Amino acid sequence: MQKRTAQAIINIFETSRVVGDYSLVVCAPGDPGGLTYGKSQTTINSGNLYLLIKAYTEADGAKFADELSPYLKSLKQQDRTLCDDRNLHRILRQAGKQDDVMIDTQDAFFDRVYWTSAINRATSLGIETALGTAVVYDSTIHGSWGRMRDRTIERHGRPSEIGEQAWISNYINVRREWLANHSIRILNRTVDRMDAFRKIIDIGNWSLNLPLNVRSLIISEETLIPDIIVAPVVSRPLLFLTEPYMRGGDVREVQQALVDRGFYLEDGIDSVFGPQTDAAIKKFQQQNGLVVDGIVGSATRSALGIDND
Repeated sequence: MQKRTAQAIINIFETSRVVGDYSLVVCAPGDPGGLTYGKSQTTINSGNLYLLIKAYTEADGAKFADELSPYLKSLKQQDRTLCDDRNLHRILRQAGKQDDVMIDTQDAFFDRVYWTSAINRATSLGIETALGTAVVYDSTIHGSWGRMRDRTIERHGRPSEIGEQAWISNYINVRREWLANHSIRILNRTVDRMDAFRKIIDIGNWSLNLPLNVRSLIISEETLIPDIIVAPVVSRPLLFLTEPYMRGGDVREVQQALVDRGFYLEDGIDSVFGPQTDAAIKKFQQQNGLVVDGIVGSATRSALGIDND
């Protein structure tokens, strides 16, 4: 129940609904995430919308797979013109409203990619309360958790040093200041996320006991029907085998993580995503219960212990 409550809080932040809207398509001006879709809005510019639709088109019985498959290449390339593609928007809305396979795909995908990552981040920092986990989860899906975590530690110390509740309270202040002064104006309006958390802290509801009032919406056992998960505004780029080979620091970071986990790369850590790295990633994904597609996205990065921010 605490998991559902934490997810519902963030869903209210994103969609003003306790339960998600599986059919919602949005492309807001100034939103760095670009085209967003689903019960709590996963983004094209994070690469996760592509991964979601790819998973759906490969699922047995997907009613709209044939109509969405031609869009996979453009989604993977993060094509900005898709924001204005009304036919794509129509198909996505219909799939979210009419196909149980899309609902199941979204549930499984969002939970695997974002909730698990948030739990790992909270655990590594020693955060145990439901409210503390919800705060970590919010930043995981909204973006820049790592940066704000490090800034809070620099200013106030670690949770083990000052206590979890004091650390979370300080983190909320640090993140609110960052959001309020961000150069991306759409983020300035999201300071109310931190204000909502502050209200929960003020009443001492660290266990997220129900019923809970968030933005005048009631979270209760009756309103918690599906799991509520959202996607981050921004994320690291997708890495995969392509021609010409991808290169750079992001590739090097993945290769280092693979080597640290005992995977052998004949050419060493060369910052080039070639066939050896592709094979190692697929083997790692298979061993860790991930989708074996050779694509390094949020879920694979999290499993490798690499922050997505």
